[in-house]
Amino acid sequence: YKLLHILEFDSDRRRMSVIVQAPSGEKLLFAKGAESSILPKCIGGEIAKTRIHVDEFALKGLRTLCIAYRQFTAKEYEDVDRRLFEARTALQHREEKLADAFQYIEKDLILLGATAVEDRLQDKVRETIEALRMAGIKVWVLTGDKHETAVSVSLSCGHFHRTMNILELINQKSDSGCAEQLRQLARRITEDHVIQHGLVVDGTSLSLALREHEKLFMEVCRNCSAVLCCRMAPLQKAKVIRLIKISPEKPITLAVGDGANDVSMIQEAHVGIGIMGKEGRQAARNSDYAIARFKFLSKLLFVHGHFYYIRIATLVQYFFYKNVCFITPQFLYQFYCLFSQQTLYDSVYLTLYNICFTSLPVLIYSLVEQHIDPHVLQSKPTLYRDISKNGLLSIKAFLYWTVLGFSHAFIFFFGSYFLVGKDTSLLGNGQMFGNWTFGTLVFTVMVITVTVKMALETHFWTWINHLVTWGSIIFYFIFSLFYGGILWPFLGSQNMYFVFIQLLSSGSAWFAILLMVVTCLFIDVVKKVFDRQLHPTSTEKAQLAEAHSSVKCLDSVCCFPGETPCASVGRMLERVIGRCSPNHISRLWNASDPFYTNDRSILTLSPMDSSTC
Repeated sequence: YKLLHILEFDSDRRRMSVIVQAPSGEKLLFAKGAESSILPKCIGGEIAKTRIHVDEFALKGLRTLCIAYRQFTAKEYEDVDRRLFEARTALQHREEKLADAFQYIEKDLILLGATAVEDRLQDKVRETIEALRMAGIKVWVLTGDKHETAVSVSLSCGHFHRTMNILELINQKSDSGCAEQLRQLARRITEDHVIQHGLVVDGTSLSLALREHEKLFMEVCRNCSAVLCCRMAPLQKAKVIRLIKISPEKPITLAVGDGANDVSMIQEAHVGIGIMGKEGRQAARNSDYAIARFKFLSKLLFVHGHFYYIRIATLVQYFFYKNVCFITPQFLYQFYCLFSQQTLYDSVYLTLYNICFTSLPVLIYSLVEQHIDPHVLQSKPTLYRDISKNGLLSIKAFLYWTVLGFSHAFIFFFGSYFLVGKDTSLLGNGQMFGNWTFGTLVFTVMVITVTVKMALETHFWTWINHLVTWGSIIFYFIFSLFYGGILWPFLGSQNMYFVFIQLLSSGSAWFAILLMVVTCLFIDVVKKVFDRQLHPTSTEKAQLAEAHSSVKCLDSVCCFPGETPCASVGRMLERVIGRCSPNHISRLWNASDPFYTNDRSILTLSPMDSSTC
């Protein structure tokens, strides 16, 4: 068979055709598509029987297509070939002319039959959709399948439940009928508050609903637990995404697809995810993220998405905080230097504050922070609700970080100002602190405070976190000693010569540094403690449970019969954990069994025999 022409698929026709030349020389057109787009064009074949078969296949959850053909005479083919050539070479309105040509050619078809294939669900699709629902994410299914097929698949994958009241908006032919049906559905939802509702919409009804009744349609959809749109053209999928994006709630949309017909939907959503399945790589190539299986979506959202949001939220607000701490003392200093534009900090400190002294801790935090174990996040999808609606980057959270920065800056400046004071010498030889010493004292307290503040925000400590956190403070001290302790020949003026060494030689300065750092961080620590005790979030409760889960009563190897060596350790365990009573532990050991620290015991710190315990 020689391929002569391809009549490409489009979302309006919902079918695709090819014109071929058979070995005998006759010209044939073969068309495939949904039964709604093929059967109306057919004039012959087993139409009624095929329609029954298609409905039966759809009820079983199979994906169906209808196949038809048309035989051209020589004169008909010449006309078809001429029309296609003129439409494809048109310089203006090419798409409209091609659509007209396709409609002219695809008529008077003879139905050959129907095909049905099983599009099996991947592993853990039901569990993943259920997890998304528990996380507070509303799931819509947009598919091109037949109504019966789509409903069957939705029930099998857990999108619809058997106990759910299924509402239908299908086979609507007019605007008035569609509006009346939408009002009836709205009344049914309002009258019944207990049952969960699911909505099924087909492509033609959706077109009518989106034309003049968007608000009413969105109101019905918002009150439904699950929405299923079937017989959807690719462009209709994108229109639905756009409608959700511009709704009053302004939700963040995420589209997941695995085929070329999902590309427009993936590109329209805020975040697009392509699944690299057997339908090609078009969806994966046009997406923001690509995954190999649908079940990986839960880890992508609940683990990586949660971590990245926490990291970015803290990163952005911490940068505001530490620069408010940096600039505010400089602003306050102008009131005490007669607005002479005298700088509080040395120019080298001004340059290196954000580049060297405070950059690495927040950088490593934003790369490796895990405020809770990944397995806990994946097993408890409800924790995702804590970061929904941009909770950590809200106005309230931003104002807290900003006010914290201003309060710390005031403590830095006025704490140092009252320490230095008037007619006060903090050095053993009676000399006074000068302008650069005062500024260096403020800068030193600031570097230590903002670095330790980052340490307070860190939950996941690795060796690199310790290295950059405490290393940044040590590097600042070493750099300042070298910078101010040597006369560098390439520097034109060296205002900081011996300033830092003189500052550290004062015991009062050391005490002031310690006092101001503790005062600044004490406020933050108290707030964190009270928030965790009085209004803990689900994530904070999970953190507490995770911290306690590694120590259990049964992990102890001691029996605590009352002997002195174990009684004291047992009482300590009781106090620390608050839930393990040594009297309830009933493990028995032979006298020959040695106890070692790797026996998962938190009581035995060195080898001992069982008689000791």
